Amino acid sequence: MVRALPDDLQDFARFAYLTGWRRGEVQTLGWADVDRTHGRVRLRREHSKNGEPRVLVLVGKLSVLIERRWAAREYRSPNGETAISPFVFHRKGHPVGDIRKAWGNACIAAGVGGTLFHDLRRSAVRNFEKAGVSQVVAMKISGHKTASVYRRYRIVDEADIADALTRTEAALRDAPRGVVSPLRSASEGQE
Repeated sequence: MVRALPDDLQDFARFAYLTGWRRGEVQTLGWADVDRTHGRVRLRREHSKNGEPRVLVLVGKLSVLIERRWAAREYRSPNGETAISPFVFHRKGHPVGDIRKAWGNACIAAGVGGTLFHDLRRSAVRNFEKAGVSQVVAMKISGHKTASVYRRYRIVDEADIADALTRTEAALRDAPRGVVSPLRSASEGQE
């Protein structure tokens, strides 16, 4: 789907997908908030919806993405001169603005019409959960302030349920002899 977006929005969407940051938080990210030497990105309190600053450590794809954005910080000004954007994600030096039309067109082109940009936030939470990231760490990355709101973003599907039941069955099967359950006696060790 991201490849159906205009070039100037592809990394914008990738960043949101990897971090769970809100659209407005990604839009305000400036180079003054990026420490490439130490591999850190800081979201300032004034740009965070919940009013709390956050820090991301740049690893893997995030690090590659930021380096790609660094290489793309130059643009041509209206008078034809080369200029440097203060924004990590920009359109001709200006922060990315309204993306609804481009986003909607890309979703239709990718066959996923009706998908919202905010769904990337849900996807990030789901990815954190599937990777075994603790809830408290995932909340620090995505900027969820309360566990109840975070849980609303955690989508459980049939594959999750099947995986949970399979792992539970394996754990019961592999339980040491002498563990009693309603389905087996201590002398049986099995069902």
